[in-house]
Amino acid sequence: MLTAEEQERYSRHLMLPEVGPEGQERLRDSRVLIIGAGGLGSPAALYLVAAGVGTIGIADGDRVELSNLQRQVVHDSTTLGQLKVASAAKRLQALNPACRLEQIPVMLDQNNLPSLVQRYDFVLDATDTLAAKFMINDICVSQGIPFSHGGILRFSGQTMTVLPGVSPCYRCLFAELPPEEDREACERDGVLGILPGVIGTLQAAEAVKFIVGIGTLLTSRLLTFDLLGMRFREVPVAVNPGCSSCGNR
Repeated sequence: MLTAEEQERYSRHLMLPEVGPEGQERLRDSRVLIIGAGGLGSPAALYLVAAGVGTIGIADGDRVELSNLQRQVVHDSTTLGQLKVASAAKRLQALNPACRLEQIPVMLDQNNLPSLVQRYDFVLDATDTLAAKFMINDICVSQGIPFSHGGILRFSGQTMTVLPGVSPCYRCLFAELPPEEDREACERDGVLGILPGVIGTLQAAEAVKFIVGIGTLLTSRLLTFDLLGMRFREVPVAVNPGCSSCGNR
């Protein structure tokens, strides 16, 4: 049952027949992991906390820098130099004190990520390197944990949702990491600060839809966004039987 305070806080959700008290209770009882407390993770975390997700894990080993504040809106000038997970937790706790925030101030790798994702119902890939995205895909698929992929570069963004065992994965679309020199070129490019707000919010929406059990998820399709042209486009994605991550299942 929702408390009187919860009924008031989430009243606009409760007005929606598709959500209602049952959906709100599902959100309260859910656990979401956000990997990366930067441009994508900031808006995603803010909206998930506001929506009433009961437990949110935030994994990031970096500290807040001045150059982050152009796009990483969960942080501010008063938290410069602090661990990003601590800075984010302070802001998020103020937004919704009932939310339980689990701070994970480490860089994730092949050794610590498998056991971590098992503790959550849904994962958001809000990282900014291609190597991390392939790792998150492979481990979430192997552990059977649904996740949302998000990526941004300059004026363009993309996102898709993966349900292991049901839908295509990230490697079905991009089989292998590009050469090191190409990865470095991509990761050196800038990004318009508003862009991650669009993609990160879409990732949060996918998490909420999955938890509540409403709508159609972004599975089997990659949603791309061209900010300058203000256009969205869907790219169909099929399961690759030879996929090194989810193939021959």
